[in-house]
Parts: sequence; C-alpha cells; structure tokens
Amino acid sequence: MTHAAPLGLWQETIRSEWTDYNRHMNVAYYTLVFDHAVDEFFSYVGLGRNYRETTTGSTFAVEHHITYNKEVVEGDEVRCETRLVGYDDKRIHHYHEMFHVGEGYLAATCEFLSLHVDLSTRRVSPFPTEKLDTLSDLLTAHSVLPEIENLGRIIKTPAPK
Repeated sequence: MTHAAPLGLWQETIRSEWTDYNRHMNVAYYTLVFDHAVDEFFSYVGLGRNYRETTTGSTFAVEHHITYNKEVVEGDEVRCETRLVGYDDKRIHHYHEMFHVGEGYLAATCEFLSLHVDLSTRRVSPFPTEKLDTLSDLLTAHSVLPEIENLGRIIKTPAPK
C-alpha cells in the first residue's frame, strides 16, 4: 500500500462554542481537534472503531504535548496532517500539525504516545502482526520527511538568578 507523507486525514471548522474570552479557540478544543485527527489516523491504520468493535483491542493515549503557534478563531477552517514517528509492539508515537486552511499557517502541533490495550483485561498488550506490518509500511513512507523540529520538547524555564 502506498501512503501519503504526511497523511492529510482531517479538516474541520472552528465553532463559536470552542472559543474563549480572548475570542480565539480555547486550549481544550485544540485537544478535541487533534483527537478527531487521531481517530482518523487510527482508522487509517486499521485500529479505529471497527477494530474495537470486532476485537478486544483498542488504543489509549498515555501522553500528549501541544504547542500553540498561532491562534485560530471562530469560523476558521483547519486541517491536520499526521505522521507516524515510531512504534514498537505495544506503542505508537505519532505527530500532528494543525494548519489554517485559508492562510496556510501552522496553528498548532501535537505529539502523542498511544498504547495498545486489551479491553478484556484493561492491560497493555502487543499489536496483532498485521497491524505491525501496516505501521512498518507507514513508517517507511514517513521516514523520508524532514526531521520534526519540536519533537520531544520539554517545558522548562531558566533558573532565577
């Protein structure tokens, strides 16, 4: 299977109820938009709703980190690009960028670490072999992309003097 690099799987319009007193999208809704993009990503790799409904497997987010690069406001349309950064037999490391559709600027980024979980035991479990094969193919396709500048960022401030 040929994969786009990066994947362009999600687009939506910012709703008025997602904005705050600063009249831009509230931080909680950046997570929501990225979560929508993650849902599409997992469907793309065969780990979406159908997978959960036909197996005991699912994915859980264990960590995520958002950067806010430039604000978006009510009525703006945004699109998310997704790329696979890495994986092992139980984890997927994926990265998403949110762009303003009309003006093209990078609005935000989100890095995720997700786990494969057996819902019957509620414990982390290995991915089925065919899912690992899909992830391998996708990682190969995404390995040609430039390095991600803010991958693995740490929040810190200089110590006071």
